[in-house]
Amino acid sequence: QVQLVESGGGLVQAGGSLRLSCADSGRSFSRYAMGWFRQAPGKEREFVATISWTGGNTYYADSVKGRFAISRDNAKNTVYLQMNSLQPEDTAVYYCAADAAHSRLRVGVSDYWGQGTQVTVSS
Repeated sequence: QVQLVESGGGLVQAGGSLRLSCADSGRSFSRYAMGWFRQAPGKEREFVATISWTGGNTYYADSVKGRFAISRDNAKNTVYLQMNSLQPEDTAVYYCAADAAHSRLRVGVSDYWGQGTQVTVSS
């Protein structure tokens, strides 16, 4: 069973940085591709970044390339999202997700989602 808990959100000024964490209390973390998605008020949830179960393959939305970095530590059952050069348009609830198929996760299909963590970027 996969149980995901996000942390690390908060309020930051434009240009600042935050690092989100997502911990899985289950036993199969290393078998899953992991991803981050976000949903801003009044908008649909959108893909941010995903990482394969080995960590060898990563994918990013064009809007965050060069600013965000996804990584994972399978020994700690945790995936991270380092967010730099944050802008007001990055304000959203950020969700962690896991799926056995990286291809499914990249299009936002997943059986496992965290509860979300709020990121607010002030101008």
